[in-house]
Amino acid sequence: MSFSPARLQQQLLDCPETGCCWVAYSGGVDSHVLLHALVTIRASLNCRIGAVHVHHGLHEDADQWETHCREICKNLAVAFVSLQVDARHATGESPEAVARAARYSALQEWLPPGDWLLTAQHQDDQAETLLLQLLRGSGVRGLAAMPALADFGAGQLRRPLLDCSRQALLAYALENDLEWIDDPSNQDTGLDRNFLRHRIVPELRQRWPGLSGTLARSARHCAEAARALAQLAEQDLASVAGEAAGGLRVSGLQRLSLARRRNALRHWCMQQCGSTPSTAVVERMLTDVLASRADAGPCVRWGDHELRRYRDQVFLLRQQPEDLPAGFLAWQLPRPLALPGGDGTLSVTREPGVGVRAAAVPANVLRVGFRRGGERCRPAGRRHHHELKKLFQEHGVPPWERSRIPLIYIDNELAAVAGLWVCEPFGAGPGEPGLVIHWDRTPVRA
Repeated sequence: MSFSPARLQQQLLDCPETGCCWVAYSGGVDSHVLLHALVTIRASLNCRIGAVHVHHGLHEDADQWETHCREICKNLAVAFVSLQVDARHATGESPEAVARAARYSALQEWLPPGDWLLTAQHQDDQAETLLLQLLRGSGVRGLAAMPALADFGAGQLRRPLLDCSRQALLAYALENDLEWIDDPSNQDTGLDRNFLRHRIVPELRQRWPGLSGTLARSARHCAEAARALAQLAEQDLASVAGEAAGGLRVSGLQRLSLARRRNALRHWCMQQCGSTPSTAVVERMLTDVLASRADAGPCVRWGDHELRRYRDQVFLLRQQPEDLPAGFLAWQLPRPLALPGGDGTLSVTREPGVGVRAAAVPANVLRVGFRRGGERCRPAGRRHHHELKKLFQEHGVPPWERSRIPLIYIDNELAAVAGLWVCEPFGAGPGEPGLVIHWDRTPVRA
């Protein structure tokens, strides 16, 4: 089937009326065809058109490629943006994966709100992606390959050429005398995708001429199955939601079949972390955490996240720095205090009869520390002091959170536990000016 601007127009009937369609423009034949065809139909679109080029800096001709793209866009009267990224890979990393991650991260961060990013992946790219995912042992979500549309940063990512073959796009380029860049790295069969493209796929296509279309159809079937599994996971996660925010009930998960348990965990991780753990990590979640004793304090770590259990709930958390200051932090009121380790911010409001008695705070300075063991507090309304450990247990505070809860001191005495208790005799009496301590746990970025 041939490619034409009219065919592209059918893919863009719902383009953003007040936004812009940006073509991810490398200068190669595929992205040039997409840009040229988009310009051809621009009078019929409800949006502006632009091109964004990612300068990877990996090839000696990268500057010339950027200049070429800029000139093409000037001739087409198209807005041009160039983004520079550091796409160098470390030893043991895949050059393809690092460059792709750097490119998409830069584009995602840059894309203006409500705009679309159009990329030129086509049917043959989709077939190669499916084969790569098969060779990696991916499940149906990976075998769905590249979606035709997806949320992307503040806008959307669209792939309008997934039904078009590489041959059809090349024919359009030749027919319209387009000039494009041939990146020599595309011939490097040391890279996995190029090895498939130049060595394996041609052999398969000799036997099965309709290979790309067939594999693309399989990817669509997998995408449909992945959507069904996601819907099932949403239902299961809703049924096992824990009492504490963000937690899941272990007993509820255990009542699911093993396959649904795995599916729910993968979906939950994707929701919380933006990625799914490997099969090996999921199995450790099942055996080391869900099947452990409730009081064992199990933990499974991967990347910068961890799965922990407390009583009948599991929590998916971002790993925190282990070390906190051994001494005290001086908190000059009324200014907020940023806590170390990105643990949020402390602030105060003045209210009569609640919080810490304002008159007890010397020179408007509180001292903030963290648990070291042995601390005691007599919460308002109780007759006796209690160890913080016991109070935390009563309140259901997970063990890994206890050492990070800010403790407020006055004259070396524990006066309050942020977000939980004011200790006697530091509580404001009826009508007395009080300082209510607020702990905003939103991470503070350096």
